[in-house]
Amino acid sequence: MWPLAIFLLTYVFTQSQCTVLEERQELLERELAMMVGSSIKLSDSELKANEIIMNLKNEEIQRGFIQPKYFNLSKHFFEYKEEVKKTKLFQIIQSMPKGAVLHAHDTGLLSPDYVLALTYWDDLWVCFTNDKSNVEFHFSKTTPAAPCATHWKLMKDARNASGDVTKFDADLRKHFSLVIDNPNEVYTDVNAAWKKFQQYFICTGNLFSYKPVYEQYYYDTLLEFRKDQVMYLEIRSTLPSLYDLEGNVFDAVETANTYKRVTEKFMRDYPDFFGAKLIYAPLKLVDKATLKEYIRIALLIQALMPDFLVGFDLVGQEDLGVPLKEFAHELAEVRESLDLYLHAGETNWYGTSSDENLFDAIVLGAKRIGHAFALIKHPLLMEEVKKRQIALEVNVVSNSVLKLVEDPRNHPLANFLSQNMPVVLSSDDPGIWEALPMSHDFYVTFVAVASRHADLKLMKQLALNSLYYSSYPEKHKLVHAFEIRWTKFIDAIVKDKW
Repeated sequence: MWPLAIFLLTYVFTQSQCTVLEERQELLERELAMMVGSSIKLSDSELKANEIIMNLKNEEIQRGFIQPKYFNLSKHFFEYKEEVKKTKLFQIIQSMPKGAVLHAHDTGLLSPDYVLALTYWDDLWVCFTNDKSNVEFHFSKTTPAAPCATHWKLMKDARNASGDVTKFDADLRKHFSLVIDNPNEVYTDVNAAWKKFQQYFICTGNLFSYKPVYEQYYYDTLLEFRKDQVMYLEIRSTLPSLYDLEGNVFDAVETANTYKRVTEKFMRDYPDFFGAKLIYAPLKLVDKATLKEYIRIALLIQALMPDFLVGFDLVGQEDLGVPLKEFAHELAEVRESLDLYLHAGETNWYGTSSDENLFDAIVLGAKRIGHAFALIKHPLLMEEVKKRQIALEVNVVSNSVLKLVEDPRNHPLANFLSQNMPVVLSSDDPGIWEALPMSHDFYVTFVAVASRHADLKLMKQLALNSLYYSSYPEKHKLVHAFEIRWTKFIDAIVKDKW
């Protein structure tokens, strides 16, 4: 009797346990089926490549899971940006076709070493403040007439007179990068990080707006993005006035035309690149009269270059900027003529003007929303974004560096990915924090933000999303070219070319 009873109890317990485990598995599979990329079916070759990639990913995660202090990605980006480049997984991601970059800002895209090299150009003058905390530049055949905190010197003379060119250049380079040894002590909050961030653009303004430099910088930007396996770019620019050595000043329309000409030249030089489009994105901390002038310029450029200018945005530190609702009337009037790609919700606050910019971006019919970091707090708006297919331009590394999130594992993107939101991955201003054009953002997203279960399907879908939500007129051509590159990428993984 007793053996039978024990058997029956064991059987019931086992069956109950199996039922629980089966239900657990069912729930897990249902949740994974909601994730970005879940609809993609991998080929046999992709499955082999996926196994290799997931083994590498799991090794990195497991090491950090057991000993969190060794999980690099929970630290500040400046502490691990170079270290991760040595990993096989990063090198694979670096070679991965990444589709398009849809959120990137004009002069924040190349490294401080590149910017430093520009200071070796002829006819460059420099002006340091007495304490060397700030610096100004100007290209001119003679001493610049522009005011200066101390006095203008030819850069080559200042460099040679320094007595130590290596130290001079190292000190100068600090003005071109946010990267420092003790970021958590210096960049204590979002305002501190943004102050240094904005100082970069103030400092380099006249350096970049010298027309020959502007043209070369943009050409080399396209070169770097292509090298990082990007095939198409939509660049946001404030369209600054440019100048030359003859005293000519070129307005915003001519600056836009400069972008167009350089893009066309680059495409002739590199026919495998699918080009670039322009989003006019001036500063948002302005009055309505200035906004109307921005809109007039945008409509003029669109009339002159209808296939090149694709839309309009307003940029700047969102918490300190003018709320979109203040410009709602003006933007609503123009939205039928000019597509809007609006920054909104780049904030940690909830219920503030910067947070509620998300409402305005949606009702104004934005084609994409830049950052949308705060969207996670608005379940209704998340539904609207999904229903209206408004792509979210997420910039993980930027959000970390600019103090919105300390640990990328806590980034709202994790939630967006889990619910198959219309996400595109971008990089914002990678040069200023010494990241690669897109590889760091893909790596951090894949290893730290996404589920441990997220695999090759996620990365492929993110790359495809950047093509689907672009303004490129013949998306089928982009997708076809991407698929060819993707197949070669998969073949290289399977053949273990790393």
